[in-house]
Amino acid sequence: MEKVDLEFSLQAVPQAHRNGFWKILAVMLGFTFFSASMWSGGALGAGLDFTTFIWIVLAGNLILGVYTGALAYIAAKTGLSTHLLTKYAFGVKGSYLSSLLLGFTQVGWFGVGVAMFAVPVYKATGINVYLLIVLSGILMTVTAIYGIKALAILGVIAVPAIAILGSYSVFEATSTAGGFQGLLSFQPTEAMSLAGALTICIGSFISGGTLTADFARFAKTTRSAVTATAIAFFVGNSLMFLFGAVGAIVYGKADISDVMIMQGLLIPAIIVLGLNIWTTNENALYASSLGFTSITKLPKNAIVIFNGAVGTITAMWLYNNFTGFLTLLGSILPSIGAILLADFFILNRGNYKKLEEMTFKSVNWIAILAWVGGIIIAEVVPGIPPVNGLIGTAVLYVIGMKVYPITSNTLKSASKGA
Repeated sequence: MEKVDLEFSLQAVPQAHRNGFWKILAVMLGFTFFSASMWSGGALGAGLDFTTFIWIVLAGNLILGVYTGALAYIAAKTGLSTHLLTKYAFGVKGSYLSSLLLGFTQVGWFGVGVAMFAVPVYKATGINVYLLIVLSGILMTVTAIYGIKALAILGVIAVPAIAILGSYSVFEATSTAGGFQGLLSFQPTEAMSLAGALTICIGSFISGGTLTADFARFAKTTRSAVTATAIAFFVGNSLMFLFGAVGAIVYGKADISDVMIMQGLLIPAIIVLGLNIWTTNENALYASSLGFTSITKLPKNAIVIFNGAVGTITAMWLYNNFTGFLTLLGSILPSIGAILLADFFILNRGNYKKLEEMTFKSVNWIAILAWVGGIIIAEVVPGIPPVNGLIGTAVLYVIGMKVYPITSNTLKSASKGA
């Protein structure tokens, strides 16, 4: 008997396999509890007065919450992953390009994340860094094999632990700074522009947020998907920024685990660092496997194991050489989300036909060109690059599809083509 794919890598998630609000919230919070957000928070904390920092973080994460919440709505309504949704806008082979870039980027960040855990633990304990890489890489890969259920369980454990331990550390740091008034009195030596601050806040997680559909498709209702996702990005991500900012202001360290080590909290620091990276890395590996499964049609678990092995073996190399390159790749991914949103909400008026009923184009060149155009707009138009890129891509795509509607997909009942 053929084994059923309970992750539904190549089809919509049936209602019988959907999860309630709390499980989706645990998954999404685990996704947004990420050390890189603390680093971004540290950069903002060092470059802004504390009041401005709060407003920038709330505004930036509100934008992220709206963007990812809209993607979550599409996912819950259709039950489809990011990589299957891209077929509607990009065509079958066109979707392979976006899946390849999304998958490659997530494998790269998985490897970087493994090293991000191993290196500081090695410095704090003296345990061999490569042994730490191998053990943590294997553990993160094994849990990713179990899919959305493991993501939910890990989130339920990790999110409260990170929030409680991190909040305690921040409370201690705030006391050291002279209380909340001490934070309010902080003035940066070199002020950051508001546009630059918003760019850091939004850009820190907008590429990862583009993969929201991979997790939100398991929500029972669109309301629970949107609410859980919005809370995760507006509240969860804001909390990570706050941890990073307070650490940077008081100790000159943005990562809460570094702060905790300075406070003499070694074991809690390792727990927080490990859980923080584990939750995001497991999501990254899971999402990358869906992308490569969409291209190769190979079993998801086999791809999880392969991707985990590649990420683990190359972890230190990626950490030392390719972080900047992965950041650059991440900057071109949000335009994919902009096209998905424009295609679903504007061109298809909030409704897609079922995947199995569709005959897709091979490549929709309008989507490819709009994607490239949006990346250029993000780079050259003054303002906030991530927002410029999203709006520019969506406008170019809608105009292109209105001018050349022949690129639209058809129903199989109308056309029996492959």
